[in-house]
Amino acid sequence: MTKSVEIDLLIIGGGINGAGVARDAAGRGLSVILCEKDDLANHTSSASSKLIHGGLRYLEQMKFKLVHEALKEREILLQTAPYLVYPLVFVLPHDAHLRPVWMIRTGLFLYTSLARRQSLQGTKRLNLLNAPEGTPLKEKFTLGFTYADCQVDDARLVVTNALGAKAKGAIVLTRTLCQSAVRENGRWKVHLYSQLTKRETIVFAKAIVNAAGAWVSHVLHNIAKVKSTSRIRLVKGSHIVVPKWYKGNHAYILQNPDKRVIFAIPYKNDFTLIGTTDVPFEGDPNKIHISEEETNYLIDSINYYFTKPLPVNDIRSSYAGVRALFDDKSEKAQKITREYHLELNDDNGKMPILSIFGGKLTTYRSLAERVLSKLKPYFPKMGSAWTASTPLPGGDLRGDFNQFLSAMKEKYTWLPKELLFHYASHYGTLMNCLLESATSINDLGEHFGGGLYRKEVDYLIKNEWAKTTEDILWRRTKWGLILSDQEINQLEAFLNDAEQ
Repeated sequence: MTKSVEIDLLIIGGGINGAGVARDAAGRGLSVILCEKDDLANHTSSASSKLIHGGLRYLEQMKFKLVHEALKEREILLQTAPYLVYPLVFVLPHDAHLRPVWMIRTGLFLYTSLARRQSLQGTKRLNLLNAPEGTPLKEKFTLGFTYADCQVDDARLVVTNALGAKAKGAIVLTRTLCQSAVRENGRWKVHLYSQLTKRETIVFAKAIVNAAGAWVSHVLHNIAKVKSTSRIRLVKGSHIVVPKWYKGNHAYILQNPDKRVIFAIPYKNDFTLIGTTDVPFEGDPNKIHISEEETNYLIDSINYYFTKPLPVNDIRSSYAGVRALFDDKSEKAQKITREYHLELNDDNGKMPILSIFGGKLTTYRSLAERVLSKLKPYFPKMGSAWTASTPLPGGDLRGDFNQFLSAMKEKYTWLPKELLFHYASHYGTLMNCLLESATSINDLGEHFGGGLYRKEVDYLIKNEWAKTTEDILWRRTKWGLILSDQEINQLEAFLNDAEQ
């Protein structure tokens, strides 16, 4: 029998924008359902460069408003998600053939000035012939600059926002298709189909937020049957992961002859993340892979700057995603605006559908606030904005991350150092829920390899909508980087047995 439910707001899309809107809306008193056709952060939101940053390169495009907003949001996330978002120093080697020193210094000055409330360290000039940061670089790079931004686990940021939405009463439905949406009797009548239960649910919603990312136009035109002149441009961005390529916990920002920049970023202790590319994409967003040309582009960039050559065989992993950018008619992919565009369509002041085009990982929270501001006329009793000063789930550390880590070391003396850091940096104070009743390493249960134990797997299945090995190994954690094929098969067998 098909069940039905009445709600205020249906959100289509379980990426960072959808999860952010769901949390904000639920916290304002709206009844909310979020539906995602795959897993949370299954696509673009888990395929970023894992940075919370203003975007230094956008200053060259005169995008001061975008940079200022992103830097403001960076500061907010440092306070509200201190275990997920943490400072990272970037080293920018100067290549005289690309940008003059005065331009770089001016850009860095503007970057730090736009941040205003600067909790990170400022910029610094480096003599790369003497500084340790210059050691892995070729001798021709004698001058460099440093500045600070932040690093994040993008997929965990999405899941954490979904947890926040759930805590405020939202219903989160993963692997649930939105099959149709029609305006009927003053409400949206939406048919949802669960790929897990094989059952249909009819949702009657007062409003819809279309946060479907690469599928935003598909939802708008083919599911909701709404006309729109707004379009998206799909731009593929790819990354490679290699064994740790240099000593130190700093990142490099490398200028390329095509005026793009490539990041080399410390990643999960033992690896370096290298990316990203900017390639126009016109294929199926469900089928995204790094190309040989992109791989060579990233390798060439590393080999141009570093003394140690990077062979293709050293690539441990790669991933690619498409950025669904608002089409501003720019000719080159790297020139397309990263600013978001919100399009609102209603029927005589009722039954609105608000579609999100574009956006950045860093500005998801302010985007969600703007979405709710646009929906306020349809929900006059909606609460006020609240997310800027409220910690994300797990973020109530009562001090900085190092203080929290020290407290957890005292509480869980039996946990190995690396495993304790994993729990603290992935779950924050929620690690206490994960480790509930555990008093020794044996209490963590079956060991699947690396630092993955049954205790964590059970927690992810019960609390974080994890269903598959990929959900667990690549989106909830990054244990997939170090588990062997045999260990992954062991986890797969466990999950199959658990379903039966």
